[in-house]
Amino acid sequence: MINSLQEFPALLSDGEPEQRKTSSSWKVCVITLADELFAVDLRQVREVFKLSSVTPVPGMPDHLVGVANLRGVIVPLADVRPFLRLPRSDAYHYALVVSHGLQQIGLLIDDVPEIRTIHADDLVAPSAHHRTQGASFISSFFKTDTRPIGLFEVSRLLAMVEGGAESGKS
Repeated sequence: MINSLQEFPALLSDGEPEQRKTSSSWKVCVITLADELFAVDLRQVREVFKLSSVTPVPGMPDHLVGVANLRGVIVPLADVRPFLRLPRSDAYHYALVVSHGLQQIGLLIDDVPEIRTIHADDLVAPSAHHRTQGASFISSFFKTDTRPIGLFEVSRLLAMVEGGAESGKS
């Protein structure tokens, strides 16, 4: 079991020199879901761990796939792919535990390819199209060398997962 983000396999640093980092920049955890890239503010990431088993909970909405036991703490697990209109996975590899205030949840993810620093001036607001496509928890985008990455707004994501049973049905 992976106990901390620093122990996650094949984790790449963004390699940015210290002198370029300013108060208008912060680190994000880049994740993959169905070959798409997304990011979460690293300050809201509690842990990444390899899933050994998922215990289903009967009667839960489709996007709440079950719970995992993380060193004696039961963590609810959510698959946000339906909210993003992405295909579901047959096998879940990792869970990314995110928190906002006292709320926390494990998001089922495929991989964490890197941790990177982004700057406030790199961000672009999502279009109305993205907001109407069920991704209202994507607060902004930033561009990498290859493609844009959606930045999750964890407070909105948690609210959607908790109250979005109808939205999450596929």
